[in-house]
Amino acid sequence: MKIGMRTPSPRRSLKARTTGKWKRQAKKALIPGYGRKGMGWIRNPRKAMYNKIYRKTTFSIWDLFK
Repeated sequence: MKIGMRTPSPRRSLKARTTGKWKRQAKKALIPGYGRKGMGWIRNPRKAMYNKIYRKTTFSIWDLFK
């Protein structure tokens, strides 16, 4: 498990910022439970637990400028 600052990835950052509104709307219409809070714990509890701990123990470089 990583502790400390996350390594920035420009490719992933760009991808996250350019994912379209229509794509999310289409997924929400087709996939039941998509985008709803807490669905990660139902679908894959192990991964959800890992992500929760990871987010609490690491920080982004952008958090330093807040």
